[in-house]
Amino acid sequence: MAESKKGFYILLFSIHGLVRSRDFEMGRDADTGGQVKYVVELARNLARRPEVAQVDLFTRMIRDKNLSPDYCREIEPISDRARIVRIPCGGGRYIRKESLWSHLDEFVDKTLKFLKNQDLEPSVIHGHYADGGYAGMNLAMLFGIPFIFTGHSLGLSKQRKLAEDGLSLEDINKKFNMQRRIEVEEEMLSFADLVITSTGQEIEKQYGLYKNRYLPRYIVNPPGLELERFYPYYQDEIGESKEEIDKQAMVTMLNELNRFFLVRDKPLILAMSRPDKRKNVSALIQAYGENKDLQAMANLAILLGIRKDIQDMGENERSVLTETLLLMDKYDLYGKMAIPKKHDFTHEVPELYRIAASHHGVFVNPALIEPFGITLLEAAACGVPIVATDDGGPVDIIKNCDNGVLVDVANPENIALAVKKILVDEDLWKKFSMNGINNVRRHYSWDAHLDRYLLEIKKLGQASVKSTVALGMDSPIAKRLIKLDKILISDIDHTLTGDPEALREFLALFERHRDKVGFGLATGRPIDSAMEFLAQNGILTPDILIASVGTEIYYAGKAIQDSGWASHIRQKWDRKKIIALLADLPFLKPQKLDFVREFKISYLMDPDPSHLARINDLLTGNRCCYNLIYSHETYLDILPQRASKGKAIRYLSYKWGIPLENFLVCGDSGNDEEMLRGDPKGVVVGNYSKELEKSRGKRGIYFSQQHHAAGIIDGIKHYQFLEV
Repeated sequence: MAESKKGFYILLFSIHGLVRSRDFEMGRDADTGGQVKYVVELARNLARRPEVAQVDLFTRMIRDKNLSPDYCREIEPISDRARIVRIPCGGGRYIRKESLWSHLDEFVDKTLKFLKNQDLEPSVIHGHYADGGYAGMNLAMLFGIPFIFTGHSLGLSKQRKLAEDGLSLEDINKKFNMQRRIEVEEEMLSFADLVITSTGQEIEKQYGLYKNRYLPRYIVNPPGLELERFYPYYQDEIGESKEEIDKQAMVTMLNELNRFFLVRDKPLILAMSRPDKRKNVSALIQAYGENKDLQAMANLAILLGIRKDIQDMGENERSVLTETLLLMDKYDLYGKMAIPKKHDFTHEVPELYRIAASHHGVFVNPALIEPFGITLLEAAACGVPIVATDDGGPVDIIKNCDNGVLVDVANPENIALAVKKILVDEDLWKKFSMNGINNVRRHYSWDAHLDRYLLEIKKLGQASVKSTVALGMDSPIAKRLIKLDKILISDIDHTLTGDPEALREFLALFERHRDKVGFGLATGRPIDSAMEFLAQNGILTPDILIASVGTEIYYAGKAIQDSGWASHIRQKWDRKKIIALLADLPFLKPQKLDFVREFKISYLMDPDPSHLARINDLLTGNRCCYNLIYSHETYLDILPQRASKGKAIRYLSYKWGIPLENFLVCGDSGNDEEMLRGDPKGVVVGNYSKELEKSRGKRGIYFSQQHHAAGIIDGIKHYQFLEV
């Protein structure tokens, strides 16, 4: 693992939601919940440790007039050695996580550009949720460093629950892009060096649903808690000092609650979550509304995130909040139930827990399934006994803390009975309160969390066991490419090959300069054919291989395929439609290929300008988006509009931050024409096909008199690209 003399450089990825270093807008929507708070606090606390040099938390940059400008700052410090790095992708508008999938490869590419300009070398990558995991996994693969994954919640569990609620698999996939998410989660389980969970239940009941469940190593490492903020309620009662801002927060929360309550000194039943149907808040309101004894002995306060106008919220949030108000009206809970519209999570929420504790109240988490339950720990640390669902993280919390009761929350009566049991038994309340305060500090401190976390990072060793490291390279491909500022790319057949002696001379020349320049190949061959041909001819494994006429990009031979390029060229590509339109043209003969390439349709065709014109008219007239390449007066390839060898080189220039003028590009035929044009330094070898004759005399294209690899060497001398 790359650990500099200064310590580890740790990259965290949490892409969706609203992420900033303070004043979290928790519960504003379904994507801004406990994960946001956890990853920021993880970054902040990791940066306190001497073995950590830097922590960067990568998230999406959002430029949205309806949101704070905080979310469009590229760099936001969290502390001296921790920061939030915002990467733009998918435009500026805020979009829900299910709509992010098609933009994640863009996120990966732009993160690479950012990392190229950093002094430190990444040591380990930790991806959070499926989207952050996808980005982190792809970067870890390129850098050859350990990859850690934390799911927070998983697609198969969610799909199962939604299906039980009556949604069809088709509707689930349409609304939540679930099939894509589950496929990525399976891939991450096969690749991750370590999976961190909050509870043992996650491993057994959630990850246990996946085919690749046995492939990664797991550890249980529950989140830490900021104990300096979530301190026991009695510290105020015995006169220990309170900051002025906390005094103001306490008064604010009391005033906010008292706006709702007729009798203000009753015990407080408290619940807090984002407005989501799975949080099952309606069951708690029903439990309270149908139990007159409970109403007589306690008030109910439910905090469902921050809101201004329910009508302006998303469908899910609007539905939950509307149901909450309707239930409040149904059971006539006016004067007994509070539903505050806003609360500050930094100061007011801790005070709310202490208010509940000082009034001998109870905190309730009625979620149908709770992966962990950070609010349960916050309440417990302040001295509030808890009642929680018996499915998920609360099982481990109650086991460790012995500070409350687990119930089957599907039946509201169970909730009511458990809350009453604690409220009426003073000794039980005191036992649960003190156990929560003491045991949260024993099991859920940040120091304990970080000790386990950093120990596991050190165990992962010098490099990831599962990350693909470039074959034949001294270092993983990303670590190599981000340090280079020159790349030579050549066609294979008839350009690089054809003269064995010149090829040996070229390879020897390149080997002398390998630490200064990257080596790439661009070919019409599919990847397996290209790799087999390279092996037969003793050609070293390239850093970059552009295959199938620019429709596929690979690194380190075929070790890693560039998924960002595939996403980029897939837009508006309709392979089936094009094949159907061309099926009846008598002058086209489909090429016999070993297997079909997604982005390449290949034919044999005699040289006749009228044929090309007819094909273009037919495809354009039917609104097809395509790129037509004819080479060696025989081979016709139809590609996506965005694909070609030349466009692939421009993409590589952007992705790796290497200027186009620092590329030397060599070719011999029509399918090389586009990559020879423009800013790269173009070299046409002496044995070129006549379709390139029209490029003679164009700026930036040198026609060598030497053939094959000797022509490449001649081009290197012409441009003084390397010292020969």
